[in-house]
Amino acid sequence: MVRFRTVILLFLLCGLALTSLALARTNNKTIVTYPTFGVSQPIADMPVEYSMFPFKEMPEPRSNPNHVQGPYQVEDPALQKEQLPALDVAIGLNFDGIASNGYAPSDSNMAVGPTRIVETVNVLFQVFDKSGNTVAGPTNIQNLFSGLAGDCSTSTYGDPVVLYDRAADRWLVSMIGSGSTTSECVAVSKTNDPTGAYYLYGYSFGANLNDYPKFGTWATASNAAYLASYDIFVDFSSYGGAALCGLDRSKMLAGNSSAAQLCQMTSASEFSYLPSDMDGPTPPADGTPGVFINHDNGTSNQLYLRTLALNFANGTATLSAPTKITVATFSDACHSECVPELSGTALDALGDLQMYRFSVRHFADHDRAVLNNTVLNSGTGAVRWYELYDPAGAVTLNQQGTYAPDSTWRWMASAAEDKNADIAIGYSASSSKIHPANRFAGRVPTDPAGTLESEISIIEGNGSQNGGLTRWGDYSALQVDPTDDCTFWYVAQYEAATGSFNWHTHIASFAFDECTGGGGGPAVSLSPTSLKWGKVAVGTTAAGKKKLILTNTGSASLTITSIATSGSRPRKSRRASTAARSPRAQPAK
Repeated sequence: MVRFRTVILLFLLCGLALTSLALARTNNKTIVTYPTFGVSQPIADMPVEYSMFPFKEMPEPRSNPNHVQGPYQVEDPALQKEQLPALDVAIGLNFDGIASNGYAPSDSNMAVGPTRIVETVNVLFQVFDKSGNTVAGPTNIQNLFSGLAGDCSTSTYGDPVVLYDRAADRWLVSMIGSGSTTSECVAVSKTNDPTGAYYLYGYSFGANLNDYPKFGTWATASNAAYLASYDIFVDFSSYGGAALCGLDRSKMLAGNSSAAQLCQMTSASEFSYLPSDMDGPTPPADGTPGVFINHDNGTSNQLYLRTLALNFANGTATLSAPTKITVATFSDACHSECVPELSGTALDALGDLQMYRFSVRHFADHDRAVLNNTVLNSGTGAVRWYELYDPAGAVTLNQQGTYAPDSTWRWMASAAEDKNADIAIGYSASSSKIHPANRFAGRVPTDPAGTLESEISIIEGNGSQNGGLTRWGDYSALQVDPTDDCTFWYVAQYEAATGSFNWHTHIASFAFDECTGGGGGPAVSLSPTSLKWGKVAVGTTAAGKKKLILTNTGSASLTITSIATSGSRPRKSRRASTAARSPRAQPAK
């Protein structure tokens, strides 16, 4: 998220001509960009750094110049009016992540692998294990790119994103680089160890601003890509449209310095797209194009969905016309300074931006995708969420809803879906009566369409942001653990005490009982399910020992008062107990 700078942009276009991203939308030609290349030192060898800037506000993401806000006091037509019970979920790990030491906002983002969690914020990143212990960092993200010549090793405008590429068992970290020009800086781990070395790639945008970049993994068998979306501001001034791009994933994983980025531009009437990001063990079928979606397109009742078919061998990207998905009419929340706090500054809502992520998961019946944006409901910010079927094919809207159970603002959300088709949405919550908090709501497939069960509090803030600092977010992240495809992990910012440039981030995990088999109580399994001995004379002991394993996988403790055996001389065991796997969640107050 960046401000004013004037430089010269040159791009290699299809290997034939030089042009700019701003011009590409007029001739519909693929923009081909080849990177600068380098290799980082291992993350584990980089210095630990906590403070980067003395009270520096990072540049704000640009708003849509065509954005129409309001009307303010109208009830949202998709408003959920039924109050459902609290979620049956088990709260797992719950700990503070990276904290600010003099800069804002957080740009909190996170990826989860089999044994590690990687968190990024503006200018810093840190690696944790799944017990919340630090494995590496916090480290300046620019240290990661110090081995890459040009913008990426000079300075940064932030906007970091981190992905765990499940299909390849690798990690991706990105940021905007700023020097004499601007670039998107992308690091891909050489191995599955996020604390090791990374291949480094810098894709120049020249004099143009590649604002609010977002990434997703699209691991098709051929032409696999890291999908990327950017809001392009020509010469850091006028909005030129969205760049929808694919980066050559196969070459990036191999450390090939010729890994191209292929882009197509939309018209300037379309703003803030998100790329599809695959969840789950099943990759998209080979030949499935990348998918991009937005809601800010000059309408108030449509999502625009575009597909991008990539051919890296030929250097071409074919962008579809927008598929217009009709949804309930919405009114975007403000971009800046409208979210109330208790004794604090009015915060930014970024209502014109599509909130991260656009997650897609394969099921036997459909591919399902979830996404969200922030809308107004009777003057209060609310989360509008959607579930789509088959986004890369004959897309349909399966359900939608607006979650605003009271007058508290809910915004800066992130949505995902587990293997059981349970949907969860994490978000910030604030009002003139409370400090900003981190909460989540969700649903199981048997809930009425378009509804979420009552929310759960992750952490309630002990302070508000003041001093005229309005920035909050500018995004959060909800991910699904690849080890079980049930456990959600959420990261967002909050305030531990009232002040400015003093935010904290908080990481929490939770899982739906229906997905994990908890079912709201003890869930006992025996292995084996029966034991048998041959005939033994009364008063004698059978030869050999047999083992019986009892496992409680539920979400409540199980107390065993006795164990009875059947036979001619049944015996009873002593009393025992097994603990639940995790504590029960409590509803938000």
